[in-house]
Amino acid sequence: MQRIRLRYTKRGRLRFTSHRDFQRAFERALRRAEVPMAYSAGFTPHPKVSYANAAPTGTGSEAEFLEIALVEVCDPDKLRELLDESLPAGLDIIDAVEARTSGLADRLTASVWELRLDGVEPPAAEEAVAAFLAAESVEVERRTKNGLRTFDAREAVAGLETVPQAGTEGARSRPDRPGDGPCAILRLVVRHVTPAVRPDDVLSGLRAVADLAPPVPAAVTRLAQGLFDEESGTVTDPLAPDREAARPAPPKAAGPAAAKAPEGAGTA
Repeated sequence: MQRIRLRYTKRGRLRFTSHRDFQRAFERALRRAEVPMAYSAGFTPHPKVSYANAAPTGTGSEAEFLEIALVEVCDPDKLRELLDESLPAGLDIIDAVEARTSGLADRLTASVWELRLDGVEPPAAEEAVAAFLAAESVEVERRTKNGLRTFDAREAVAGLETVPQAGTEGARSRPDRPGDGPCAILRLVVRHVTPAVRPDDVLSGLRAVADLAPPVPAAVTRLAQGLFDEESGTVTDPLAPDREAARPAPPKAAGPAAAKAPEGAGTA
């Protein structure tokens, strides 16, 4: 059985699709592309698809991951093209590798998010970020199915900064919803902890510590997710170990010279 790991996106209006909506769309794409899927046993077999840490409904993403099991060996690049053609624009398959290591979900320990705050002046956002980072803890509330829950949104944040808008000097991000008015863009690195701290929790924290309240809902996009590197503060590609394992081994060094023939060998 071959396992393929895929990276896909949720762009534009498709960021409003729920995880269940994507599951249905993806399973239809598997059928249209005639992918030789492995199926579960039982009275209602399902294609073997494993999803990992899906983004919340309403947020865009450049880094969603899943794994599929196949009963025939397929070329990952060709499979990626077939599936991408079978999905609507905005749900795009952008990477595929054969799974050669275990523990993909264990390598998703942090995410990088971009938060676009339309109607917020960048200096005000910078002051709010500084206040948030200076706080030892920032308690926020979130309503769950079990009622209102209070937790610390500060502890999980590994990085938070303002970045220039695209089209300006030093810009490093592409805004999801361009406009002509004032706009602040934040780059957030958050560890995956329990309870999970989401971008909207950090926005609630900014409102709590600095009264920062965007006049319109923030446009949120996940830029990356993977293993968090404590030394560099960056999030690494979770598919990199599979690529490394797929590389051919370097050629072995030449062995020692052939042993010298015994004295007198080959003489009459």
